[in-house]
Amino acid sequence: MSTTKAPEAARATFQTLEDRPLPSGGGDVNLDVILDVPVTLSMEVGRARVPIRNLLQLNQGSVVELERAAGEPLDVYANGTLIAHGEVVVVNEKFGIRLTDVVSPAERIRKLK
Repeated sequence: MSTTKAPEAARATFQTLEDRPLPSGGGDVNLDVILDVPVTLSMEVGRARVPIRNLLQLNQGSVVELERAAGEPLDVYANGTLIAHGEVVVVNEKFGIRLTDVVSPAERIRKLK
């Protein structure tokens, strides 16, 4: 075996996703590779901006008014990206969220720009 062909063969096996051809004609895409990748989901009830002076005065029983009205849906984020809106539910004595609206992939991409 020639030693000059080994580096070429090694380079050929390391393709980025951009280098790979996309499936055509509605072929199935194998997502098994990413199914076990952990994603952090977080739900946001609302936000508030307060001066440090007011922040330092907070104690047990203090109330912080949020910018969101009561009854408005919560925001659902996946790794910091807004993906849906929902409402709080109780399931087996634990809090959960019922999704009421899912942000479309096109909308998520539009917000990135």
